[in-house]
Amino acid sequence: MSETLQNTNTTTAAASDEAILQVIERLALDAGRAVMDVFHSDISVKEKADASPVTQADRAAERVILAGLRSAFPDIPCVAEEETAEGIVPPELGQVFFLVDPLDGTKEFVRRHTDFTVNIALIRGGAPEIGVVYAPCTGRFFSGRPGRAEAFEARDGEAVSERRRVHVREGRQPLTIVASRSHRTPETDAFIKKVAAAEIVSVGSSLKFCLVAAGEADIYPRFGRTMEWDTAAGDAVLRAAGGITHTLDGEPLVYGKRNQAGEDDFANPHFVSTGRIVDPAFKF
Repeated sequence: MSETLQNTNTTTAAASDEAILQVIERLALDAGRAVMDVFHSDISVKEKADASPVTQADRAAERVILAGLRSAFPDIPCVAEEETAEGIVPPELGQVFFLVDPLDGTKEFVRRHTDFTVNIALIRGGAPEIGVVYAPCTGRFFSGRPGRAEAFEARDGEAVSERRRVHVREGRQPLTIVASRSHRTPETDAFIKKVAAAEIVSVGSSLKFCLVAAGEADIYPRFGRTMEWDTAAGDAVLRAAGGITHTLDGEPLVYGKRNQAGEDDFANPHFVSTGRIVDPAFKF
């Protein structure tokens, strides 16, 4: 790619959102192929310092993504889960940077469940503006840039269906809630109990954001620990589809959080993601 993005205090430079999206879509597909190579072989699991699992698929996919991003956009910092776990973090982020989770849902991956994803997002001014979420085992692919979210199917690293635009729906009670399969907490269960829900859908990884973005669900509450690379890509798709992710004080979730009192860099507070909830009685 001949155009590069300049990491200034105000904006990215000449490369268009569409051009950026094309690059990160291709990298997600390539990373998904690396993930599936491991999925169909013996999975070796190790434990990181925070006791979370990591596999050779996490590392292989991250290498693919970071090599591509740093080649196409050499001036944009990258924050990636496995590099961060090894203490490799850009000293300065500026207003524009990438967040990468090469394999979101590693626990699902190790258990041979199918809803793990590859996540790549571009952050501008604290907001996730461009993002892709690819579930290589099921083929579901979601992408978003300001004002446009899309979905298509992909197999073996290639698109196999036409793109379709996705939008959040107007949620009226009873609402559909999507919740974590592996990380349900008492706080999440208490929130679900007070919402008049028609259906509760359990799914792993960033697909929870995407189900809301595609109008298949209305609310995704998360009252458990997440990191920014876990949420940025799905949040970007959701916002592009007309939704929003709020913290519990009603403010949009922001990215690039460092030097937080009593908390790790890039750790998220609890949040609730929604489409357009039109019931005036709804409160989170």
